[in-house]
Amino acid sequence: MFNNNYGRDNYSNRENSSPLNEGEEYDVKIEDVGRDGDGIARIEGFVVFVTGAKLGDEVKIRVTSTRRNFGFAEIVE
Repeated sequence: MFNNNYGRDNYSNRENSSPLNEGEEYDVKIEDVGRDGDGIARIEGFVVFVTGAKLGDEVKIRVTSTRRNFGFAEIVE
């Protein structure tokens, strides 16, 4: 009777619909800068915030975490 979870089972399946996986590495160009100063790259149209990157940088990154609509990465040295 009170078992309605309002689609939460489906939400957990959609939460990780990112085309990226943690630990993967990519060569990217920083196309924009976020409000906190992080560089923004796009991989297959997916937004990735890159700590320490500046507009115009071409860097190798490692994905550190993903969300449904965006991800975070760090520069690989």
